[in-house]
Amino acid sequence: MSMDTPILGAEGDGAPGGEAIKNTTTQDFMRDVVEASRDRPVLVDFWAPWCGPCKQLTPVLEKAVRASKGAVALVKMNIDEHPEIPGQMGVQSIPAVFAFKEGRPVDGFMGALPESQINAFIARLVGETVGTAADIETATAALDAGDVNAAAQIFGQLMQDEPENMEALAGLAKCYVKMGDLERAEQTLALAPAGKADSAPIAAAQSALDLARKSNDAGDVDALRAKAAQSPNDPQVQFDLALALNAADDRYGALDALLSIVAKNRSWNDDAARKQLVQFFEVWGPSDPATTSGRQRLSSLLFA
Repeated sequence: MSMDTPILGAEGDGAPGGEAIKNTTTQDFMRDVVEASRDRPVLVDFWAPWCGPCKQLTPVLEKAVRASKGAVALVKMNIDEHPEIPGQMGVQSIPAVFAFKEGRPVDGFMGALPESQINAFIARLVGETVGTAADIETATAALDAGDVNAAAQIFGQLMQDEPENMEALAGLAKCYVKMGDLERAEQTLALAPAGKADSAPIAAAQSALDLARKSNDAGDVDALRAKAAQSPNDPQVQFDLALALNAADDRYGALDALLSIVAKNRSWNDDAARKQLVQFFEVWGPSDPATTSGRQRLSSLLFA
């Protein structure tokens, strides 16, 4: 089946309330994915015409979505024609599939999985109970508010009830990162089954752990500020300062330091500043104001 398969509408897919399979653009992403995922889960397939594995994966995704009888939708985005969204989401390789629910990404995978694994992925996605989703949201809100103990208790209880709930496992690992107990965070992430180790929640928690380790080695903020003032054009100093500022919870300061590198010398150290920004966005979360601001400022630099 071609990647240009005609879009099938609600009638052809048995999907209530809209098309089950469609293409989208940067302009329509909010409507087709974020808003639509409040009614039912939406899979986003990032692909390109030159990508061989994409041509293998997309027909399998389409088949699985049709078989769901409207329980999930599939939205396809050509990253060559629309690079902004995948760039902001940190897509490094394709095919990449993200699952959105309630307006946010909750899971995902990379590579051309076999049909059985895709069916299982969708089954897990639609099988999540409302109670579980509400508990995840409550625990995440507690963690964002700094109530780490409350968040850890909720995530821990969810793991006892649903040992393969990767959002709960990742959330508990993030709690340990917040506590500074990086060893226990690593041990928690190691509990993820091999088939789910690359899921979006686990990848985000691993990024938080990796970032915490880098930030611990960054150095003193005041000393780095003084060094940066003396050497404003030294990208390594700015990079180290960004890590230290993030560790001190000065997210906008960290953004300023990294964006200054992108503006002056984007290719420095194999595009390290942009890659570090993407990791910040992943760890901070898509709804964080610093993430929103950072993505807008980065896009204005990259796509001006």
